[in-house]
Amino acid sequence: MNHLFKVMPQHLNGIEVRTLTRPLQSLHFVFLQPFRGGLAGVFWIIVLLQNPSSLQLEVTNLPIYQSEKGYKAISKALGLLRTTVRAIIYKWRKHGTVENLPRSGRPTKITPRVQRQLIQEVTKDPTATSKELQASLASVKVSVHDSTIRKRLGKNGLRGRVPRRKPLLSKKNIKARLSFARKHLDDPQDFWENTLWTDETKIELFEGPGRLAVINGTMNSAVYQKILKENVRPSVCDLKLKRTWVLQQDNDLKHTSKSTSEWLKKNKMKALEWPSQSPDLNPIEMLWHDLKKVVHAQKPSTVAELQQFCKDEWAKISPQRCNRLIASYGKRLIAVVAAKGDPTSY
Repeated sequence: MNHLFKVMPQHLNGIEVRTLTRPLQSLHFVFLQPFRGGLAGVFWIIVLLQNPSSLQLEVTNLPIYQSEKGYKAISKALGLLRTTVRAIIYKWRKHGTVENLPRSGRPTKITPRVQRQLIQEVTKDPTATSKELQASLASVKVSVHDSTIRKRLGKNGLRGRVPRRKPLLSKKNIKARLSFARKHLDDPQDFWENTLWTDETKIELFEGPGRLAVINGTMNSAVYQKILKENVRPSVCDLKLKRTWVLQQDNDLKHTSKSTSEWLKKNKMKALEWPSQSPDLNPIEMLWHDLKKVVHAQKPSTVAELQQFCKDEWAKISPQRCNRLIASYGKRLIAVVAAKGDPTSY
């Protein structure tokens, strides 16, 4: 035994305990407790009491005498959990010390159990984002950065991917987009403010920031014309557009079919010439993004709920939001010219 220790034998609960004092640093006293260690013979658990609120545990091999006392007796005598005693013995037998072993850095907050939870959530919902996973862990009091979550999933072969949003444009459409942007680059702001924007989305919604039409089933030219008949004129009135207003629509076949073209002409509706594959030139795409985000968060379970959520959230879109999109439209045209007709960041 280290000569710096002074041994003072005592007894506690029928087990010999030796109180040692060591005139070093802030060490106050030490308890020695015999324990049968199996392969290595007899061990002693030394509990260093630095202060009332912290414990430092150390195990040393002192073959003084044998004892039949097990984990339960030792933990009871020292006032420690059996799992703590067992962990100390295991560490000493494996590494020959109970000191903190060298490590690369701060211990990870993502334990094996948390890692399994992450993998299960991603497997169940591959579209889950790192931010959503971060919120999920926060609910069980595990606070980690979203980049840490991405790294850990990457180590398990699960890597995030961002869907390609920019269309693969043909040379013809690139040329048409560039021509459109240059043609309208100097148009006054009043022109865009008197444009009735229309668009469709995968959740089968239609119309711009005036009215919302819900479509059940597939939409063809006849259905499209019916929607125009029921919604265009009222939207023009609601939005207080001038008599020189124009209708914006993309080049979908049901929009450019012969019957639709004749219907527009018959009803004296002027359509804006539009370049194909140009969702970045339609400001409604931004509103679709906002709408889908909030509707997805509400997780509708039926078609009726989906329709109601869409209508409710669409009604919440403020006129100021729409005005800002139109007011900045010139920047979209500048971006298309700068990109020479290629897709932009809008």
